[in-house]
Amino acid sequence: MRRESSVPASVLDKSGGLRLRARLRYLYFGARPAAVRFRLAVIVIDFAIIGFFLAAPILQQAGVVFYVIDYLIAVILALDLAARAYAHTDIKDWLKKPATWADLFILATLLFPAWLSNFGFLRLIRLWTLLDSEFFWRTVGRRYDDTRVEEVTRALAALVTFVFVVTGFVYATFGGSHPGISGYLDALYFTVATLTTTGFGDITLPGNWGRVLSIVVMLTGITLFLRLAQTLMRPHKVRFPCDRCGLQKHDPDAVHCKACGNPLCIPDEGS
Repeated sequence: MRRESSVPASVLDKSGGLRLRARLRYLYFGARPAAVRFRLAVIVIDFAIIGFFLAAPILQQAGVVFYVIDYLIAVILALDLAARAYAHTDIKDWLKKPATWADLFILATLLFPAWLSNFGFLRLIRLWTLLDSEFFWRTVGRRYDDTRVEEVTRALAALVTFVFVVTGFVYATFGGSHPGISGYLDALYFTVATLTTTGFGDITLPGNWGRVLSIVVMLTGITLFLRLAQTLMRPHKVRFPCDRCGLQKHDPDAVHCKACGNPLCIPDEGS
């Protein structure tokens, strides 16, 4: 005769939920090879999605196929965000992060393309949220003790993201209505020429708003270029947290922490 389980269903459901959360935390935050491989797969999928976002202005001509891929990416992104939220210790703290709200807005543009199509260019912020995240560096950059690699990548990601976001905005706002911008390549050409302050003058945006946008692009572009140059010229540092004050970055040959004077034992590169 079959025996009924004496454990209440609510307890079983709670136990199953705890196991799922523990599994997700292991995959998203663990250091074992299986967790690292999972995160590498997520990163590869993220880059593929970013590639789709980059080619979206051209692929929109595919019609129904484009929207099928669009909704498929929405499902993948929604599952990823739900898993990250459930794996996080404090969901309120997770919701306070700007990258979270950027990803939620990107998800909204995927779910409602007919209403938010003019904001599709903001999807490329996903490149910045990925390359600027601890998730990425905990997985890909865990082998780099040289903090310059991380800093240069973050600065370059900000610059590239800005270029393509502005390009998308110019194409969505002036494409077709302005004779100088007949395609996405024209918008990219204008953005790069303005950002580098080359100013060939063959493509200019009309009106006062066009001039304001050009000024913003030039000033922001110079700032991002200076940030990238500073990271390239900055002295070499290694990541080695001080066990007394917590200072993360030190000179490779440092024997004492600059902040508190605590003795350090930074391993050599060959050790």
